[in-house]
Amino acid sequence: MAWLWSERFLRRALIAVAIAGLVLGFVALTMGRSDVAGWCWIGGTIPVVVGLLISIVLDFAAGRMGVDSIALVSMSGAIVLGQALAGIVIAIMYAGGNVLEDIAVARAERDLRSLIDRAPRVAHRRTGSIITDTPIEQVEVGDVVLVRSGEVVPVDGVITSAEATIDESALSGEPIPVSRSGGELARSGSLNAGGPFEIRTSATSGESTYAGIVRMVSAAESAKSPFIRMADRYALLLLPIALLIAGGAWFFSNDPIRALAVLVAATPCPLILAAPVAFISGVARAAKRGILVKGSNPLEALAQAHTVMFDKTGTLTVGGARLVAVEVAPNHQADDVLRLAASLEQASHHVVAAAIVQAATARQLELSTASQVRETAGAGLEGVIDGRLIRVGSHQLVVGSQKPEAWVVRALRRAAWRSALSVFVAVDGRTIGALLLGDELRRETPRAVQALRSAGVSRIVMVTGDRAEAAETIGAALDLDAVLSDREPADKVDAVATEKRRNLTVMVGDGINDAPALAAANVGIALGARGASASSEAADVVILVDRVDRIADAISIAKRTRSIALQSIVSGMVLSAFAMALAAIGWLPPVGGALTQEAIDVAVILNALRALGPGRAKGRGRMPVAMAGSLQADHAQMEPTLDRLREIADALDQAEAAGAAAMISEADRIVAAGIVPHEQDDESAVYPHVAKYLADRHGLGAMSRAHREIMHQSRLLRRLADGLSPQDVDPYLVRDAQRVIEAIEALVRIHNAQEEDIYEYAIGA
Repeated sequence: MAWLWSERFLRRALIAVAIAGLVLGFVALTMGRSDVAGWCWIGGTIPVVVGLLISIVLDFAAGRMGVDSIALVSMSGAIVLGQALAGIVIAIMYAGGNVLEDIAVARAERDLRSLIDRAPRVAHRRTGSIITDTPIEQVEVGDVVLVRSGEVVPVDGVITSAEATIDESALSGEPIPVSRSGGELARSGSLNAGGPFEIRTSATSGESTYAGIVRMVSAAESAKSPFIRMADRYALLLLPIALLIAGGAWFFSNDPIRALAVLVAATPCPLILAAPVAFISGVARAAKRGILVKGSNPLEALAQAHTVMFDKTGTLTVGGARLVAVEVAPNHQADDVLRLAASLEQASHHVVAAAIVQAATARQLELSTASQVRETAGAGLEGVIDGRLIRVGSHQLVVGSQKPEAWVVRALRRAAWRSALSVFVAVDGRTIGALLLGDELRRETPRAVQALRSAGVSRIVMVTGDRAEAAETIGAALDLDAVLSDREPADKVDAVATEKRRNLTVMVGDGINDAPALAAANVGIALGARGASASSEAADVVILVDRVDRIADAISIAKRTRSIALQSIVSGMVLSAFAMALAAIGWLPPVGGALTQEAIDVAVILNALRALGPGRAKGRGRMPVAMAGSLQADHAQMEPTLDRLREIADALDQAEAAGAAAMISEADRIVAAGIVPHEQDDESAVYPHVAKYLADRHGLGAMSRAHREIMHQSRLLRRLADGLSPQDVDPYLVRDAQRVIEAIEALVRIHNAQEEDIYEYAIGA
């Protein structure tokens, strides 16, 4: 890092010397000392020439040859031929371009060391009855290590305690703590979210999971090729052409000054300045949108993105717990189960407790105050509410070793296929219900995927450590091109490497477990708003706001920036070629050529600065915020209806014939009275009005197709419920009814979320 800062200091020193030489020369010139002015200009040019010569030699040794060689020839020629003013002008242009490029990198650079800082350095090793703090480098395989509450597991090991509650989000990306029994593996880097437990180490610190993640980040980063400016791609063509024209002008005119004028006019300042200025502007524009781009190289790569790969948890989803269902014992009500659980969970600060309380509050349930509350770390709570002993927590805490009832088995099965956490509730020792909590899509995720398609991304893939069932559900809802599930950090790196071999690949993630994959991709993008600094360190781009749709913004900004840079380069070089022609026939002297080149530079820079702006937006008005709020309020009023549909679909599993017929008929009435009119009103009244605020009816075509599918499913349900009696009920009819009801509930939820994204777009959010 020290050599990098010294190089930047030298570049700033060179531009300062060149500017000082130019100013002092003009001061001497106004005092009538043209000889002193010349020496001042030469003195300001020579350090730049020396620095440039060293840079060219180093580049040549590395197998690169850039446009800077023309600047070297023109500055040296100006000094030799006594054209000092032209030389100092070229020196300022060259040195200034280097400084501008440094600013682009320095502006985005951050010293993020959270990955290393988070790594544990001490382990609590137990020898007999004595526990000593030992540097983790000295921990050997087979040692017994105590992991205290809230500590990071220092090395991989087998759990020797009865059970442990572990937060593995840093490794697997799953936000909900998991329970591990004795004999299972606890991986280093995971967090003890429960009470203290012990492990018998199965690997040394250097061979453990977390150390491997750190190594993969370093290896992937060191494998990246150095940044080569876009301008260098044209250098090999420009240099011989400029020398040929200059040599021809000298040969036919016998005037070396004319050759110098050609070289001055050919000095590729549009190449030297256009790309850095455009990319600096693009970086600044991205920053305004909450997107930190670490230099111009990742911005250029983003402009050519073909494939975007996403982690699931915390990236496409919110990464937190949310109530997805309430399973109840026979003769109990879902609201009563939730109310009792939330009343007790008010005493806990756990993330799951907060989600339960929030769900009860959203249903406007009246909570009670619990007394004699006792919490078992990582397992649950118990306390007294209205004179009854309430216990809320894990299956093992609440149900214990007794044989589970049929509804409990059903609840555990549903929790498994939904990838949800089950929280059981018992009253006076009798289990009355279970709360299923899981992850959910971000509200802006569907729009973000659509925006990526609009931005020109050809392939969108999700790669996650989650189970296949949950991952494929998300993938189907978002219409992704591929879903890769059950992937450990090393597997994610392999998946990224495979995609990278085919096309330029972008990887998006938010956690430590994503850091190796981010570093392995052509461009790594981290969602850093929640403090996921380890992934931010490995990433080339960091989204500073908690919105996944900013990724499409980053790609759009990158494409526009690259386009503007190319426009500036091409137009600037066309103008320079015209100036070279004028110089070759003697119409432009060296100083005149330098001034002409300066005018070209100003035009090029002004064009490059257009990247600071948002570009031309298709004309549209903005939807009034009150109107969008009213439409979103309509969706909120549908939540109890959708919750009831889910409860009916779940309850049909154990319903007798009479009860099943009644519930299917109830679902039909709910859909006919609450959902169908809403969708019809959207299509006939709301959409035509919303379309006035959208460019190209942004997304409304797909929404109309969703309306048609919801209406189709509602007609199927009507056929099943029409004239239904208990005698008509059989297992096949119940199964069909469940599928239709679940399809309607899921479709409407996703559809409402997508509509709200469109409303936010319409108000300019």
